[in-house]
Amino acid sequence: MTPKILAMAAACALAHGAAGHAAAAANEPACAAAPLGEQRIYLRGGMNGWIAADEYAFTYACDAYYLNVEEDGLQEFKIADAEWTPDTMFGATVETALPAGQRSPLARGSDAKNPYNIKLRFAGEQTMRLAFEGGRPVLSIGPKSFGPAGAGPVDHPVALGLSHDSRAAADKAPFGSVTAGSAVEFALNALPGVASATLVVEKRRLEGNQEVLEYTELARIPMARQPGAGRDRWTARHSYADPAVYGYYFEVVVDGKTYVYQNNRDRVYWTRERGSNGAGAVAHAPAGAKAVRRFRQTVHAADFTVPGWARDAVYYYIFPERFRNGDKRNDPVPGKTRYQDKRVEFHRDWLDRPYRPGSGDGSDATGGNDFYGGDLQGVIDKLDYIRDLGANTIYMTPVFRAASNHKYDTADYTAIDPHFGRNADYVRLTREAGKRGIRVITDASFNHTGSDSLYFDRYGNYAATGAYEKSAITPSSPYASWYTFDARQADPDKRYKGWAGAMDLPELNKADPGFRRFAFGAQAKPKGITQLWLDRGSSGWRMDVAPWVPDDFWREWRKAVKAHRKDALTISETWFDSSKYLLGDTFDSTMNYIFRNAVLDYAAGGKAGAAYANIELMREAYPAQSFYALMNLLSTHDQARSLHVLGDSGPEGDAALARKRFRLAVFFQMMFPGAPAVYYGDEVGLSGGDDPGNRAAYPWADQGGKPDLALLADFKQLIAMRARHPVLRHGSIDAPIHLDDNVVVLARRDGGVWALCATNNAAEAKTVSVALPAGAAGRYTDALTGATLEAKDGRVSLTVPAMFGVVAVSPANKQ
Repeated sequence: MTPKILAMAAACALAHGAAGHAAAAANEPACAAAPLGEQRIYLRGGMNGWIAADEYAFTYACDAYYLNVEEDGLQEFKIADAEWTPDTMFGATVETALPAGQRSPLARGSDAKNPYNIKLRFAGEQTMRLAFEGGRPVLSIGPKSFGPAGAGPVDHPVALGLSHDSRAAADKAPFGSVTAGSAVEFALNALPGVASATLVVEKRRLEGNQEVLEYTELARIPMARQPGAGRDRWTARHSYADPAVYGYYFEVVVDGKTYVYQNNRDRVYWTRERGSNGAGAVAHAPAGAKAVRRFRQTVHAADFTVPGWARDAVYYYIFPERFRNGDKRNDPVPGKTRYQDKRVEFHRDWLDRPYRPGSGDGSDATGGNDFYGGDLQGVIDKLDYIRDLGANTIYMTPVFRAASNHKYDTADYTAIDPHFGRNADYVRLTREAGKRGIRVITDASFNHTGSDSLYFDRYGNYAATGAYEKSAITPSSPYASWYTFDARQADPDKRYKGWAGAMDLPELNKADPGFRRFAFGAQAKPKGITQLWLDRGSSGWRMDVAPWVPDDFWREWRKAVKAHRKDALTISETWFDSSKYLLGDTFDSTMNYIFRNAVLDYAAGGKAGAAYANIELMREAYPAQSFYALMNLLSTHDQARSLHVLGDSGPEGDAALARKRFRLAVFFQMMFPGAPAVYYGDEVGLSGGDDPGNRAAYPWADQGGKPDLALLADFKQLIAMRARHPVLRHGSIDAPIHLDDNVVVLARRDGGVWALCATNNAAEAKTVSVALPAGAAGRYTDALTGATLEAKDGRVSLTVPAMFGVVAVSPANKQ
């Protein structure tokens, strides 16, 4: 369910939940100081996209940290501050679910390198309590006992009558993201009785990850009253000078009391900032501006362009080590191939499950060191398969030399990993792909390298002198300035910073001029890594963990990319609302995790309106050129596969139902604007949970696998539908013309061609009658069945199959 976080109290007596407790307060010791000082900690887990959201912040009250929640079912989470600081990050000491209602000791991130996720089964409204007993963290959960606080709900009828919809042309114009220099008109609707209204405009601080969430006030604009018949309109205008993400809200005075009309309380997947825009909500004026939920307004550069081919892309998304073994001569060999200073493991059976250390599956205690032998030759061998599927763009996770199976621990940015092939194989791949009309997108991290790399060389495996050669800080290394060291530390793991606490991923000093020249310097000799791989045939870059790299780095990088190859596509790995990366100065597109969660929640049976609000936010907040180029994914190498999420596994799994729901998700993906991404194996029913389960080998029939050929045929049919009808790739899109709990109907237009796109997540077919937009065609043909539909009196009746959809396309209308 969608979690509801309840109000929190700061009073110690309320924390214990009973008025009688206050009478005994004189006999109790004084409240102890907060063990973590002023550091705020948050519940961060699957229920909120693992973000540090203010409504999930614990409150310290006398003896412990408290949080009221309303959740149901088994949830996974950790408790941590906004930065995942090891000393203020708490996880489970065991991998199994903790017993509900009992006290459970936890581990700090500084005690264990990677505490397990906490797994707890919730049961509605409850209070979580994190106490420190003898300095050790202990978590308990029980009936709600933490008292509410706050000013209470708004009850004044005039205040309750306020309204503003950021997507309504009458309330804000122009719609959506605007170019720098544009003026925007705002209107607030009200009953008579408002004394004054003020439009407050703020500018968001653009820096790093979303934990940096600050707004600076730019303007307070008095609004002008326009009396109406029973309703007044209050209007104001503001011109936005610079590209940025802005916030706005309204301050309203009624009967001497100040209210704010602000963004709604909708949760946006993975995003710390709450509110999906659209219709807002009124509240009592908070004590500080930080508590305000702002409507967001994106302002992008006037010259922002995205490569035109991006909206026509259909990605085939490959984890190379698990896709296809095309050359067994380059396979890793246990006893010979090394993983850092350890052995590697090799799966002789291609269909083995990926190893999970500590699970009892027979693997060793090291993660990321089990291999199957997938390589570039395997991708080349299957280019015809990828083309026949209908994909025209390959995105591969990193292929550079690295110790692990995932290759994000880069050892040499200039070279293909020897177990994947050679540099010449990459060039051959891009050329052979090009012959089939397929582009290739390259992946890299400029946030960190591997500890086992020629740049760092912690294990002394390279001839070059690394910055941390054999665990010794080496100032003479040509890479010494790429990293930051603390020579005062005796523990080798504490002399440098590993990204997110992973010591095999030492963080790079992205401000270092030498590293920047190496990464993208146009005049560098040899040329920068960015230009090098574009010259070797890449059509663009997907950049790993983009929010952890400074924004000014990406601004310089983008200029270097576009100067070298104007039509190269730049894609960020961001999971949350990515507006700040789509202003025209950093990225063209992003991996659309918001889309993934919205579509999978809808396909799983969730109410259409709740899920679709997230998609509407993107339509409004993202510049159109980016919105039509978003990498719309359903499964990834970092999240459980779609079939797993939709319920095909476990003792209560229903594989047949999961496949029906998955077909609905794919249908939605193929009829919607943006570039669909098919994660290898999804098209033949490959399933699997979180890493490493989501990185299983493709089930090739000649390796003993059993690919789901019926599902494969569905994928081909839906991708072909998208290819056959340009309106599905280029057509405009507005708000749904019909939206109920189960059915979404969209009208799309490309010149004189219209398409009606409808989906239904119910277990039975639904028939809906919808009013067509002005100027819409009157006759349509079902893109899959060939059946015809006729509009009558400006309406059309659509029968949408259970857990599937309809695309009805009009003939071209010459204008």
